[in-house]
This record gives sequence, structure tokens and C-alpha cells, in this order.
Amino acid sequence: MSSSRRLESLIEALRCLPGVGARTAQRMAHHLLERNRDGGRRLAQCLAEAMDGIGNCARCRNFSDTALCAVCTNASRDAALLCAVEMPADQLAIEQATGYRGLYFVLQGRLSPLDGLGPRELGLDLFTERLAEGEVRELIIATNPTVEGEATAHYLAQLARQHGVRASRLAHGVPLGGELEYIDRGTLAHAFGARQEAG
Repeated sequence: MSSSRRLESLIEALRCLPGVGARTAQRMAHHLLERNRDGGRRLAQCLAEAMDGIGNCARCRNFSDTALCAVCTNASRDAALLCAVEMPADQLAIEQATGYRGLYFVLQGRLSPLDGLGPRELGLDLFTERLAEGEVRELIIATNPTVEGEATAHYLAQLARQHGVRASRLAHGVPLGGELEYIDRGTLAHAFGARQEAG
């Protein structure tokens, strides 16, 4: 038990971060207090500004400082392509790893009735409005290959078909440079079932 109530509060507050347990939070708090108080003050200021100033884009639901994010207001993006992702980190990964130049829709989760996440919580009313506008020609579904991600992908594909939008799904399977003997059975079975013509 610490002799400082404020130190205990700081340690407890740091535990809200993913993967940070009691010992890690304690090390972080001690580091800031012992070696980097200026860094701690800057962190506190940035956290306060981010919590108060970052919202969601009214069009794609990604994090944004403004009503519409930079991607949605970029006239050089292809509005006929819409990529649905689960989380903002997924969008960032696609932006960094591919040459994709279309638009996005960030679900902020995946269908999971047990967790209270249904179509309403994922903003699928807004998603349906986007499809109904008639500008989207292809929906690229980039949900994770989990049970909930697959259920979400199926639901999104159905919505796309109802609006005459072609739906495609990211390929899953053997990673580049991977060796078959080390790949888990589920991934290998999925890759085998979704095999394509060699060319």
C-alpha cells in the first residue's frame, strides 16, 4: 500500500490501458514521477484534449477532430468503393499496407448480441443510408476472421445485395512466406476451400 492517495489513484488510472496490470501501472507511475514529470504533464494535457476534442466522423464513424474526417473530405478518393472495417486501427492498417483509394465505414465493433452489440450499435442505419445513396458500387468487407467477424461480414453482404451493391471479402489463408506445416488447421482449411485459379 502506498503512502500517497494520489499515487494510488494514478496507478489505478493507468490500469485502464489494455495489457497494463498493477505492476506495469506502478512502474509507469514511478517512472513519470521519478524521471519525467514534464512528460507526465504533457501526457495529461494530450489525454484531456483528446478525450474532449476527438469525436466520430458523421459519415464513416472513424475518429475525427471535425464533423467529417480527412478521408471523407478528400475529393481524390473513389466514392464508388466502400471498405467496412471493425475498428479505426483496421482502417489505419489498410491505409499503411495497401494502395486502397476508396472510402471507409468504421463499425466500431462487430455483431455480438452477448456483448450488447447489434446493428444499431454498429451504426448500420447510417451504413444503409450510404448504400441507398447509390454512389457505392462495391463494398469491401474487411472484418476479422472470427466467429463474430464472419457473422458481421455475412450481415453486411446481405445489406449490400439489397441495395444492388457488389460485396467482396478480404481473402484469408496462408500468409506470404508461411510454411504449410506450421499453419493452424482452421486457417489452412479456409485457404484450401477458398483456393483460386493459378495464373
